[in-house]
Amino acid sequence: MHFEGTVDIAAPRDKVWAFVIDPNHVGPCGPGVESIDVIDATHFKATAKVGVGFISARFVVELEMAELQPPERAVVKAHGQAPGSAVDATAEMRLGDGSASGSTRMDWQADVTIAGTIASVGARLIEGTANKMIGQTFDCIRAKLEA
Repeated sequence: MHFEGTVDIAAPRDKVWAFVIDPNHVGPCGPGVESIDVIDATHFKATAKVGVGFISARFVVELEMAELQPPERAVVKAHGQAPGSAVDATAEMRLGDGSASGSTRMDWQADVTIAGTIASVGARLIEGTANKMIGQTFDCIRAKLEA
């Protein structure tokens, strides 16, 4: 599945960059995230409970900041597993100047592959749930950065 979008944030790019590459700041904005363990500067592990339709699973996800070009571009790779399910994702974020002075425009895209029990509920239901979770994540990021 492919997801993409643009988010305007009323905060300067250096502040947005610092927030989104810090797993202790951005991690709690992910719906269902229960814990974040920083392994080193570019690797971390997250535990998150995700529900799709009538199926709920607790994923342990290993994340890597695969490419960092401060303060403009980042690529994150993730692999997660839950009993009977797995997820792999690659996400890219690009930061640029926003339309308002001192604001930031974030263009993002993600390719996600889901296998196992969670995948069995169907792409349409998964996409709807994923879009809702993505919206909640960006609402949280915006709220924290614009405060």
